[in-house]
Amino acid sequence: MQTRREMMLKLAALAAGVPVFRATAVLADPNPSNGRPGEFSSNEMVANGHRFFGSVSRGLAEIVETATKRWGKPNGYVLGQEAGGAFIGGLRYGEGVMYTRNAGDLKVFWQGPSLGFDAGADGDRTMMLVYNLPSTAAIFRRFGGVDGSAYLVGGFGMTALVNDDVYVVPIRSGIGARLGLNVSYLKFTQSSTWNPF
Repeated sequence: MQTRREMMLKLAALAAGVPVFRATAVLADPNPSNGRPGEFSSNEMVANGHRFFGSVSRGLAEIVETATKRWGKPNGYVLGQEAGGAFIGGLRYGEGVMYTRNAGDLKVFWQGPSLGFDAGADGDRTMMLVYNLPSTAAIFRRFGGVDGSAYLVGGFGMTALVNDDVYVVPIRSGIGARLGLNVSYLKFTQSSTWNPF
């Protein structure tokens, strides 16, 4: 049952032309009482990815299947946009909403530096699969990995970032070119910041 406040915020969001999922994402409890978020099937992830990326793509299905075979079923996912650039050292910034089956939706921001043999710029629509998330608040930390070990299938790229057995797997499709190999991390925060560290 929705509270009066939640219904009023949704109505105000609809009247202003703002998608309703943003209104509910802001209201999510980062420490839900029901514990660990439930899992999503690979078919659900592919369907949500198709809606988000705007097309039915065999490449997206193959990327999701590859991730599911490697890490199992995700218990959360993030849909958002990001931009980044690099020349030896680089930066990446993004924002989106993390969706869970039973622990609510949560607005998240991410940023991070990179260092390595890397040059270029890109702007991407990003879907991140989240594995082994014990609670929604556990997303707010740094996840490290090696970029450049990406799988490229049908115009989509996938990398894996990890922190204490919690995996975040960004799937990107966008414009620009960024070539190279680098070591990087993403830091997730509850509010927007320019500080990537």
